[in-house]
Amino acid sequence: MTIEATATRVTVTSIAAERINAITATETENKLLRVSVEGGGCSGFQYRFDLIPAPDADDLVIEKDGATVVVDPVSLPFLEGAEIDFVQELIGASFKVNNPNAQASCGCGTSFTI
Repeated sequence: MTIEATATRVTVTSIAAERINAITATETENKLLRVSVEGGGCSGFQYRFDLIPAPDADDLVIEKDGATVVVDPVSLPFLEGAEIDFVQELIGASFKVNNPNAQASCGCGTSFTI
């Protein structure tokens, strides 16, 4: 059974949803964005973004403006209360996780410490 998103869990901005929809528009199977946390990076943990065809039974499913994001139950405690955004900066455009659980992050912003 899929876990439904709640306001205190993980949110997705409209800008991120728009970008997900643009990326998946040409995909025939992989229409969902999986956001997960794995060990690694210079600060201990790093975010991973993958396109997948369907959620697992125990995933948190977040729907926003036609886009779907899923988070696995192992990553969820690290992402509780986080906001998934998409930013365009001078150094490039990317998905960004605004995570209230992160105590520190590396200079490039792709890894974090709890």
